Amino acid sequence: MKNVWILNHYAQEPGGAGGTRHYSLARHLLKHGWQSSVIAASVELNTGRQRLADGERTRISDFDGIPFLWVRTPQYEGNGGGRMGNMLTYAARVLLPGVTKGLERPDVIVGSSVHPFAAWSGSVLARRLRVPFVFEVRDLWPQTLVDLGRLQEQNLITKVLRKLEKWLYVRADRIVVLLPQADEYIVPLGVPKRKIVWIPNGVELEGYPEPTQPLIHDGFTLMYFGAHGQANGLDCVLRAMAELQERPDMRHVRLRMIGDGPLKPSLLKLAEELQLRNVEFADPVPKREIPAVAAEADAFVFNLIDAPVFQYGISSNKLFDFLAGARPIIFCCKSSNNPVADAHAGITVLPGDPLALSQAIATLATMPAGDRNEMGRAGRAYVERNHSFDSLAARFAAMLKELVAEYR
Repeated sequence: MKNVWILNHYAQEPGGAGGTRHYSLARHLLKHGWQSSVIAASVELNTGRQRLADGERTRISDFDGIPFLWVRTPQYEGNGGGRMGNMLTYAARVLLPGVTKGLERPDVIVGSSVHPFAAWSGSVLARRLRVPFVFEVRDLWPQTLVDLGRLQEQNLITKVLRKLEKWLYVRADRIVVLLPQADEYIVPLGVPKRKIVWIPNGVELEGYPEPTQPLIHDGFTLMYFGAHGQANGLDCVLRAMAELQERPDMRHVRLRMIGDGPLKPSLLKLAEELQLRNVEFADPVPKREIPAVAAEADAFVFNLIDAPVFQYGISSNKLFDFLAGARPIIFCCKSSNNPVADAHAGITVLPGDPLALSQAIATLATMPAGDRNEMGRAGRAYVERNHSFDSLAARFAAMLKELVAEYR
């Protein structure tokens, strides 16, 4: 059995709310001869919960045979200096002597973004232990921050992040990307395309029951679950619901917004200003509960703002959960890939147009149940073929095996 360390600042244990990519990959990698250890920050991203007790610097927790090493980081609120301090603390502390002493020595180290500091630490550890380094790119930093307007191109922080980003691309023995066209961004930076491997996000299908018939009831429940952040553009969804609220024939349509994020307070305020009676907000649910919650939907809405970074594609956890839920999806996004269209699993509209979105919702709400069921089943079949974590782990294991053989 070979060993791989995965450094992911925001890694989530099973049972928590949020993405569990590395737990799922690790669980299935066992079948391919790889034992994974996940190294993560002690403070949970979505809730700010501190996992460690007072005085604990680290702790190793076991989840179904997958060790999670929690490294103490300070609690914070919002997206300001406190969050940056949390990132840098994690990146520094994983390098301290003795922090990883409870883990089996790795044969490969994976450093996973969102932010690049965790990947930098992974690279330093890999060089220290003389093992190959894999840079996993889940978000293109700093390009995503620039495209969302959070950083200016000429900002010193942006320039530093660009230098660090290129250093990581050059230093990495392999680059795993989640976005299908990420190579179009990375190769022009002077990186050989042969180093780049596409392994997108996926879903644990065993948690989802076989597709069922559509719900038989008088109402129509549109559902969104996931982050309430800037990129999600959920104000557009609320304005679409305001349009529907004015239509007597759409009074049976309701939206359930499940999740949390920095913009949730402003979304609650907007719903109050629009006097929305057809929208319900709910707290995040643990990952294991999502299949049961998804079964209560008649359809899902996937929404992102129109941002240049999406030209490299998307690989959203919630979208694959929607597809696995076997209900039709409204895909309100302008990206280079469109899994919903590929699967014939719903309706596509351009982002930022509440009227077009409201019309798409009305179209699904008035569609015969059998047609909606056909869309849902098509989406489920698509995700079974392309995004089960069982098959994604096999691809990840093949990449690791090839890399270790080359490194000898």
